[in-house]
Amino acid sequence: MSLSLPSLPLPAARWLCALALALPGAVLAPQAAAAPDATIHADDDAPPPLAQAATPAAPEGCRNTGLDVVVLGSGGPELGDRRASSSYLLRENGQARFLIDLGPGAALNFERAQGRIEDVQALLFTHLHVDHVGDLPALIKAAFFSRRNQDLPLYGPTGSELFPTTPLFVQRQFGPQGVYPYLADYLSGDESFTLKPVAVAADRAQPVPFRTELAGFALTAMPVEHGLVPALAWRIEKDGCALVVSGDTSNRGRTLDALAQGADVFIAHNAIPEDSEDRIARLLHMPPSEIGRIAAQAGSRSLVLSHFMRRTEGVQQATAQAIARHYGGPLAFAQDCDIYALHSGARIGQCPARADGR
Repeated sequence: MSLSLPSLPLPAARWLCALALALPGAVLAPQAAAAPDATIHADDDAPPPLAQAATPAAPEGCRNTGLDVVVLGSGGPELGDRRASSSYLLRENGQARFLIDLGPGAALNFERAQGRIEDVQALLFTHLHVDHVGDLPALIKAAFFSRRNQDLPLYGPTGSELFPTTPLFVQRQFGPQGVYPYLADYLSGDESFTLKPVAVAADRAQPVPFRTELAGFALTAMPVEHGLVPALAWRIEKDGCALVVSGDTSNRGRTLDALAQGADVFIAHNAIPEDSEDRIARLLHMPPSEIGRIAAQAGSRSLVLSHFMRRTEGVQQATAQAIARHYGGPLAFAQDCDIYALHSGARIGQCPARADGR
């Protein structure tokens, strides 16, 4: 298979070549795919343990010191954890650019991060579980009170027997026969902007990377396995800098490995502990040792854990030890509103506190 990447910067070309080698026959272009069959082919072979933790190689140059990522939500679907559900905001020079997932509570933290709806270039959904998309109606309603006047793309997975495609999901939210028909003008073109949902192929049995460019950023999605749920991991690049968000996945089939190559900040979801014996949970999520293996082979500059649940909240030391057997780079356990700079991979602060001090 020949691969021509004349327009890509070197880091992007390198990881795309790695992805092509990992996925023979992959088409490195946006795909307008029909909804895939809900068929899961699991690879039950556990990764072999590494004898020594791998320290990430020196990055080849994230040149944009203005790029950072704000963790708007570091929790999962449970109540009582004092965390918003899954959401991340990529900013450039303090301005909102991309929202990856928008779980309950994320809209409030978007405000705390001083985000403006007018500045968001696109919404990127990993999958359509409530804890990843629950605040979408809140954001769209809030947009009425903004000055946004350009269409808003929303990229998300294709569907299955259990889940609608992303365009159908949006239609069921805001269409004339949807849950919020009074917001239907945001789909019909009769408002100041139109919400433009796009279905991204999420067939893990035949994984095909999706790539597009928007506002000077390269966006790539890769199908990942999350049980029977159509799911994607996302990569955002600009100026040699790369953010990768795993979303929820067990990484069976290891489709996340190539996508994570050279990530400056790799956000991985830590929803199960290393010693979990819950068979269903392990079909849905990856244990810390798998997260560490991915970060090590990818040469990630930094690793940020997120999407915590009660079963992972109290075992951070054991989690860190499981990861350290594979990955020797910087490791952080995210809190809501933590900010990480892409050029250094380091935590550089938090969102300003609310007026009431919370």
